[in-house]
Amino acid sequence: MNKTITPKNSINGIVNVEGDKSISHRAIIIGSLANGITKINNFLLSKDCLATIKCFKDLGVDIKIYKNQVIINGKGLYSLKQPTSQLDVKNSGTTIRLISGILSGQNFDSIITGDESIKKRPMDRIIEPLKILGANISGKDNKFAPLYIKKGNLNFINYKLPVASAQVKSCILLASLYGKQDSIINEPIKCRDHTERMLEFFGAKIKKLNDDIIISPNPKLIGKNVYIPGDISSASFFIVAALILENSNITIKNIGINDTRTGIITVLKKMGANIQLNNKKIINNEPIADITVKTSKLNGIIIEKDLIPLLIDEIPIIAVCALFASGKTIIKDASELKVKETNRIKVIVSQFKKMGANIEETDDGMIIYGDNIIKGTKVNSYKDHRIAMSLSILALKANGKTEIENSDCVDISFPNFYNILDQISS
Repeated sequence: MNKTITPKNSINGIVNVEGDKSISHRAIIIGSLANGITKINNFLLSKDCLATIKCFKDLGVDIKIYKNQVIINGKGLYSLKQPTSQLDVKNSGTTIRLISGILSGQNFDSIITGDESIKKRPMDRIIEPLKILGANISGKDNKFAPLYIKKGNLNFINYKLPVASAQVKSCILLASLYGKQDSIINEPIKCRDHTERMLEFFGAKIKKLNDDIIISPNPKLIGKNVYIPGDISSASFFIVAALILENSNITIKNIGINDTRTGIITVLKKMGANIQLNNKKIINNEPIADITVKTSKLNGIIIEKDLIPLLIDEIPIIAVCALFASGKTIIKDASELKVKETNRIKVIVSQFKKMGANIEETDDGMIIYGDNIIKGTKVNSYKDHRIAMSLSILALKANGKTEIENSDCVDISFPNFYNILDQISS
């Protein structure tokens, strides 16, 4: 499906975005391993998260969906059943990497796969540590899905993460639940910690000591009531729209502000953004706040190093923002963008250039020159949800209409994106 975007003057109002995708995945995963009832409210009913639910249903877990509430009747860490067919994660990299850790500790064999995009994404980054833990796991060329996982006999691991990846870290943490003694994961560069927070909330023995995460095996996880905060990655599209469109003023309610996710707020404030966090609170181990954003005069900056893992998913929309800042913005140390749903460096540069942007591709990022005049044209999302939404926000500032090919891919993470955009823009 294609979407045509008409330029807008401003956006205003109160916005409620859907539940956080990362936390929704983990609530299903950990709730399925817990004993008793887990009730998840404000769950994100996106294609990725529904793929996680389907996988756990195929593993014998009793899961029911009522609107945006999910109820899991969990039977404990060792209650999963052998699936009768291959587990299919569709387009979800989070699902395949996290569930592979759990499957490595089971007393049955399994195969887990996904769509053509998933089959091109690197899985050696989880295969290697899982083998050190004692897993019997293999893949195509020992690097790609489908992954073949035989019944496991896991021990423990002391592992330094070679890449700042919450998916790799979470895979190891979940596999370590089935080990024989404490495992240690060394995290030299901090990345998302939703798995650690939620494991602790459900009753796991997990602690942080400097850069080490220490997790004990065989916890008794207890079912909980979980509220999923609004997704800051989804909110980021409206944050940037408010910054770059004249006379805009929006408040986005109940957004997760975990400090491993707020790199985009840090960066935008450095650029001069008028952003305020109000009504801060903690719910099920996650910090939440309302975010108020007003039109701002922005300046180009350098984005690099330790900040990158804290905003890796937001780089496409940050690039949109940089197009309207004064001066030059440089994004580097972001080669991880090459192994997302698309090579996001290449796609951002090629599609933004079609719209008249002054932007250059580099080996590990991009250089963006500010004060652009953007023209409406036909562009392609390449079925990457974050590219589609970023192009949609950029199109709001274009001269003329913009047609976005394969725009329905937004359903992967934010099914209500276009409805909200229509409601708040004028």
